[in-house]
Amino acid sequence: MAGSGEAHADLVAVIMAGGAGTRFWPLSTEDRPKQLLTLVGDRSLLQQSFDRLRGLVPPERVLVLTSARLIPAVVDQLPELPAGNVVGEPCRRDTAAAVCLGALLARARWGDPVVLTVTADHLIAPVAEFQRCARSAARAARATGALYTFSVPPTYPATGYGYLEHGEGAGSDDGVEHFRLRRFHEKPPLEKAREYLASGRFGWNSGMFCWAASAVLGELERQLPGHVARIGAAVEVDGTPGFVERLAEAFSPLTAVSVDFGVMEKAADVRCVAARFAWSDVGGWLALKELMAADGDGNRARGCLHALASAGNLVFCEDPGETVLLAGVDDLVVVRSGGRTLVASADRLEEIKALVQRISD
Repeated sequence: MAGSGEAHADLVAVIMAGGAGTRFWPLSTEDRPKQLLTLVGDRSLLQQSFDRLRGLVPPERVLVLTSARLIPAVVDQLPELPAGNVVGEPCRRDTAAAVCLGALLARARWGDPVVLTVTADHLIAPVAEFQRCARSAARAARATGALYTFSVPPTYPATGYGYLEHGEGAGSDDGVEHFRLRRFHEKPPLEKAREYLASGRFGWNSGMFCWAASAVLGELERQLPGHVARIGAAVEVDGTPGFVERLAEAFSPLTAVSVDFGVMEKAADVRCVAARFAWSDVGGWLALKELMAADGDGNRARGCLHALASAGNLVFCEDPGETVLLAGVDDLVVVRSGGRTLVASADRLEEIKALVQRISD
């Protein structure tokens, strides 16, 4: 059995980095979405995603799929990548289109590699455990032709994550357990999430995948033939001046559909590895509370915080040299970025999206 320390010579990595959103306003904007932000440590989430691939996949075999308008920012953050490995999606058509494009480019450039498809805006640790799981999934995907995903054991009854229901065991490799996948489940209400947690048969859906290019393209051709035909016609001119225009023509008429719903739920052989790494999708400001040290009153801060009779607050300054004073307030989220400031009750953060839309109109 192969050990966990070797590189996988047959592997290509695709980083899906096309997301946008307002959950991290005022730090995030349309031109600087979550994946480009430095929220934890001194590297952006995208850079950390790339760093996790070091020693697993060489830079020349890493593709980043992002929004066309974000290409300059991605290239700036990842100078190690060949310029042609950062590919801009002309419009957002959800993850099935991104998966299809990544698999077609991998096949066109490298034959029929195993494709590890990962996210650009999640936190994972330790890296060594992630790589061990990725190698195990890659070996099994090549040997069996199955479509693999990564199941994260839940640590609490989360209602903000999708779930994967494990079926029968499918062996183990290098200490990593494999299961056939019974079902994908959408984000559940709290009581259902508690049932999932208690059963021991469910994992959080990490949104990461591993498969042979030919295997996932076979399923795409069966279930979403229009995706393969249109995007495939564009990939035929990959590397030429006409590629960008052809890709725009291909994406425009596609129906937006997730890879879970459009492909995985109906695929013939879907399996998962049971991950043993810590994982967070960093879904909003409150997610940072779990990742930041607290003072004696439960306040967490990046920046210089002085608090008086205040508890449970989260303060985040893009410039960590800034000073924030709090007096007599609890459970606030305070964020400073450039000339923009957010002050919100922790239990009303979901309303920020509507406010941001109002000032953007």
